[in-house]
Amino acid sequence: MSDAEQPKPEGERRNFYGRVHGKTLRASQKQYLAEDLGRVTLQGVTVQDNPGRARLDPAALFGGRPVWLEIGFGGGEHLVHMAARYPEVGLIGCEPFVNGVAMLLGKIRAAGADNLRIHPGDVRDLFDVLPDASIAKAFLNYPDPWPKARHHRRRFVTPGYLSALARVLQPGAEFRVATDIPDYVRQTLEEVPPAGFDLIAQTGAGAAWEDWLSTRYEQKALREGRDPHYLTFRRQG
Repeated sequence: MSDAEQPKPEGERRNFYGRVHGKTLRASQKQYLAEDLGRVTLQGVTVQDNPGRARLDPAALFGGRPVWLEIGFGGGEHLVHMAARYPEVGLIGCEPFVNGVAMLLGKIRAAGADNLRIHPGDVRDLFDVLPDASIAKAFLNYPDPWPKARHHRRRFVTPGYLSALARVLQPGAEFRVATDIPDYVRQTLEEVPPAGFDLIAQTGAGAAWEDWLSTRYEQKALREGRDPHYLTFRRQG
């Protein structure tokens, strides 16, 4: 058994994401991290920055605008697309994968988007400091599938993560899930409703949300013959 698969001590967090570093960053990506990361990073999220876990005021960060959350933004295509399409909204993206953060920073430069902030780390740290009912919409796009049965409890769509998400979402808030893994769909349909959500819609290839932007993960799935699934839930209130 590898170190990653050793039993966790009671109370220790299990990550719903995999590695945090990938291939070597390009010089331009290193520049983005050095010059831009601090400007868009949400302050007061980590335990080091906020040991008392004082609650943030996300709406105040965006001048009182509604706040949306993307959990694991990958390369940032969807996050920047939504920020550009909805300037009247503030967006927060969480992503622990350094290469994805660097890719996002490049896209922010190109788009000139100024209505988004990121937490380059675990979304659970953000959940800890978000007030109740402070998020108006949430996105989970192509999350790590953790395909092995013994790893299914690492998936985001499990009670611990979902209860935290339900707490920070406003009543009536929309929660969107996109995945190309049928078993992830199964678990999502089983676990999300009991956490306080109603299923609004479930569609397949060619029937995504009207404002959807297909990501590189979805394009890879299509090339490899896997069909996307789009699930829409609403937070009960």
